[in-house]
Amino acid sequence: MSLVRIEFSRPESDCDACQAYLSLAVPHGWEETRGPDGAVFFRFFLDGHPLWREIAAEIEKRWPGCGCSCTEEEACDWSASWREFFVPIECGDRFEVLPPWLAGDGRADLTPILIEPKMAFGTGHHPSTALCLAAIASLHRRGLIRPGQEFLDLGTGSGILGIALCKLGLSGIGLDTDPQAVACARENVALNDATGMRLAVGSLASLKSGRPLDVIVANILSGPLVGMAREMTARLAPGGCLVLSGILAEQADAVERAYAEAGLPGAARLSEGEWVALVWPASGAA
Repeated sequence: MSLVRIEFSRPESDCDACQAYLSLAVPHGWEETRGPDGAVFFRFFLDGHPLWREIAAEIEKRWPGCGCSCTEEEACDWSASWREFFVPIECGDRFEVLPPWLAGDGRADLTPILIEPKMAFGTGHHPSTALCLAAIASLHRRGLIRPGQEFLDLGTGSGILGIALCKLGLSGIGLDTDPQAVACARENVALNDATGMRLAVGSLASLKSGRPLDVIVANILSGPLVGMAREMTARLAPGGCLVLSGILAEQADAVERAYAEAGLPGAARLSEGEWVALVWPASGAA
């Protein structure tokens, strides 16, 4: 099957709006690069399904003059491509993310997470994922994440964060609006024997009401995180742990402010390059 590469550019002032739209239309992810004039270039791939034409048309409708281009390419073997450069990565002095073909080569003093590299987001190599794993490890060291607790991994992608929580003795559910991501996550859950993790296609609104959750992790984008602040906070148990990532440094204040308005105190911040994770509880600094 062929792939369609879709590219367009917008000024920095439109970046949040573009990210909010793409998070719904292209939940498996996209690439952003910044030009010397401050323009942001967006690139993503879709399969040959006719839906790509609708997405391209919607982009041109929302942002006339964005230079939207569509190019057909032959699909590559993602797993074979990843084998060329996927190397184990340590996160938070607790976890080590490895591909299945290196399963026996991990460090004995770290908890292994096996991830089959595919098109779903979340291999630990992106700073937003690594920051989440570091936050989870820190909260666990502080005794705030404990065996027996229940978690929600929102925007689960490859399932990596939920799998990490399962390896610490928790159980819960991973949600993603992209069926392809959930299919990838199922493979990784099986690879890691993470029997405590359930998976479903859906958003936060699709989650049935029940007892408040002890731990919520969401590695998505600042726009959706702001929009879900009140509902996310309402789902969190008193004193529970919340980790939000996928946030650029200049967006962190707005995201934290939205959760403060929803009733949470100030967050701890972890950062790597231009990326930030917000962590609650902040006491003791995650």
